[in-house]
Amino acid sequence: MDFSIIIMIIGIVLIAVSFFFKDPSKKVESELEELSFTVYQETSTIKRRLKVIEEELLIESTKVSTPMKKQTKPAIHDIIKNQVLELHKQGFSLNEISVRSSLTIDEVKYVIGGGK
Repeated sequence: MDFSIIIMIIGIVLIAVSFFFKDPSKKVESELEELSFTVYQETSTIKRRLKVIEEELLIESTKVSTPMKKQTKPAIHDIIKNQVLELHKQGFSLNEISVRSSLTIDEVKYVIGGGK
C-alpha cells in the first residue's frame, strides 16, 4: 500500500508541474493556423485577379468581333472585278457571270454597279 501512495503523489506532482511548462505543440499549432490563413488570403487574391483578367479578355474579344460584323461588303480582288466587268461587256447574264467568277449574284451586281 505504501507503493501505491508514492505513485499517486508522483502523479499529482507531475500534473501540477505540467501546468507550469509551456506546450510546444501549441506554438506549432498557432504557426500552422497563421500559415493556413495566409495561404487562404493569397489564394483569394489570386482568384480575384484571375477573374478580373478573364473579364477583360471577354470584353476585348467582344470588341474585336463587333467590327467584323459591321463589314457589309466582302473584299473582292481587282482581277475578279475586271473579269466580271469584261464578262458583262460581252453580254453574259448575271447567272453566267456568277458561275464563271465564283461570286454570288449580289456580289456580281455590286461589282457591276461600281461598288454602290
